[in-house]
Amino acid sequence: MKKKPQIPDEYWKAIVENDSSYDDSFYYGVATTGIFCRPSCKSRTPRIENVLIFKNAKMALSENFRPCKRCKPDGLRLPDAEWILQIVEWINENFNKQISLEKLAEIGHGSHYHLQRTFNRLKGMSPLEYIQQVRIEKAINYLITTNKSVSEIGIAVGLSNTPYFITLFKKKTGITPAEYRKQERRSYEQ
Repeated sequence: MKKKPQIPDEYWKAIVENDSSYDDSFYYGVATTGIFCRPSCKSRTPRIENVLIFKNAKMALSENFRPCKRCKPDGLRLPDAEWILQIVEWINENFNKQISLEKLAEIGHGSHYHLQRTFNRLKGMSPLEYIQQVRIEKAINYLITTNKSVSEIGIAVGLSNTPYFITLFKKKTGITPAEYRKQERRSYEQ
């Protein structure tokens, strides 16, 4: 297994302190997000074990890292469609966790205002509406394929408040989860 190179202490300090005097010295990429930044980027400090150092933006790009929306390293900017796709992929993988607009903006290295507007423009719905859509789709799948209780399914899709889960499900589908399961089983038996 390839060992990850150590990050020089002065580089780590520059990242933690958002030190702009290092902006022309290196870039750092965050393995968990696939985004690279300038040392002065005001995004949340990543975990040191997830950080890779690059001498220039070209090296980061060659390793399939994408430029940060917030600090725009070397003037590069991730295209909006690619940025939103990245957010959508993260939501699809993490739908069962607590997700806020602020959390999504932090993950995408952008402002939550810009994320909200861009997501709406490209997806035709807000990030929250998309999260709800994904959760309801997953809940439908669980209702059809498992014998889990409604509250267990709510928890499995990230909605631990059972009354809220039932209300949201009914709002999105027109019927409660229990009615949906009963309806599906009846149509399966016919």
